[in-house]
Amino acid sequence: MNLSKSLYTKGIQCPKALWLKKYKPSVLTPPDEAALAVFETGNKVGDLACQLFPDGKEVPYTTNYSEMIATTKEWLEEGVSNIYEATFNFEGILIMVDILKVESDSISIYEVKSSTEVKDIYIHDVSIQYYVLKNLGFRIKSASVVHINNEYVRDEYLELDKLFKIVDVTSEVQNLQSNIPIILEEFETYLEDKVNEPDIDIGKHCNKPYECDAKDYCWKVQRQIPDYSIFNIFNLGSKKQVELYNQGIIDIEDIPEDFDMTANQAQAVENYKSKTNHIDKENIKAFLENLTYPIYHLDFETYQQAIPQYKGIKPFEQIPFQYSLHIEYEDGRLVHKEYLSEDSIDSRYELALRLCEDIPNDVTVLAYNMSFEKGVIKRLANLFADLTIHLLAINENMQDLMVPFQKKWYVTPSMKGSYSIKYVLPALVPEFEKAYKELDGVQNGSQAMNAFANLSKLDEVSKQKMRTSLLEYCKLDTLAMVKILEVIKKVFI
Repeated sequence: MNLSKSLYTKGIQCPKALWLKKYKPSVLTPPDEAALAVFETGNKVGDLACQLFPDGKEVPYTTNYSEMIATTKEWLEEGVSNIYEATFNFEGILIMVDILKVESDSISIYEVKSSTEVKDIYIHDVSIQYYVLKNLGFRIKSASVVHINNEYVRDEYLELDKLFKIVDVTSEVQNLQSNIPIILEEFETYLEDKVNEPDIDIGKHCNKPYECDAKDYCWKVQRQIPDYSIFNIFNLGSKKQVELYNQGIIDIEDIPEDFDMTANQAQAVENYKSKTNHIDKENIKAFLENLTYPIYHLDFETYQQAIPQYKGIKPFEQIPFQYSLHIEYEDGRLVHKEYLSEDSIDSRYELALRLCEDIPNDVTVLAYNMSFEKGVIKRLANLFADLTIHLLAINENMQDLMVPFQKKWYVTPSMKGSYSIKYVLPALVPEFEKAYKELDGVQNGSQAMNAFANLSKLDEVSKQKMRTSLLEYCKLDTLAMVKILEVIKKVFI
């Protein structure tokens, strides 16, 4: 059996996913931009963590694993104290240890993760490394997970000992050792049959601990589960969803009238079945009366740094780099303002200053899911004392355009039970779905985040083109809010 530690953990999540990866990889969904960005972050974090264990050597990567194993063996014999990507094989199980600390009579395993906590799947990851090394005759002193400390706030200089947490997981890993031969035997049974896929049904494991790259294949191709189904109304793995699924019920249309549901669930089912809009005029009227003109429609774009580059930033903190502002007057006139940071510099102060210049401290500010915008502004207010009062006033005057949809005052069947703008916008303003698809280069928030994070890698012409794409995307976000509000107001026309 040929297994790597990544294949082993894939099999732990779902043996069928392991089988498909081995024998039918064409059905798997390739990683998207967001996933590729996560891999890149992982590589950077891994390289940095090696500095916690200095005077080491990294085994050069090659697809000829025998070469990597031979290099590792050579360096062990030479007495290299820390080996990065130390490579071993035991009975077809290949492992690469992120950091192997070598002492005279023992070794220690360090698995590096760009996460901010130790997840269960990481224990399985380390346990297979422990299993291989133990069976190769090594005396293992300890096994640890090295992860990001998201409470760390960077000062002038990066302090690696504070950026990382090292968590000893030796006892948890040892507790799993007796199960590993049983798990490997199970995998081997599945993998011996190269023709028939394992008969494993869908369930919680499709999303935990990661969304499986076989999910589209198992759900849409094999079971024809529609985009909006019982799984959207009842949480995956919940008793009610399992009960319906076991009865062969997937479509919302087929949910029995007398099925036991909460009021919200019953309302969602009723709205979908009746194919009618539900509009609570009284509450919508009260919501609209709270808005005073001119209305400042605000949207931020942010990105994150696993390794904080600037003073006062925590790992994975949302760092604003752009905003769009559509100012809507009572006569329907629109004025647009915007800001986009330069790349590779800390421009938070300039952004905050421009925001205070663009938004007076006594006007209605409208955001969609305002907790995000408020969080960004609050962090800026805490950083810059001279702008604190004005920024907090903006927050105080903020209203949330999401409320009518979240509170179910305005519901259409095409919103598919969701109040996310991803569903609300095409339901209310269908032409905007096309407008986003026609944007060049940046069509969603993930792409915007990745585009800005990678601007410094582009030549000047490509960079200017991408900056234009970022501005066009963010501008469309606030124009979309203007259009959604327009539709809500038509309730009273």
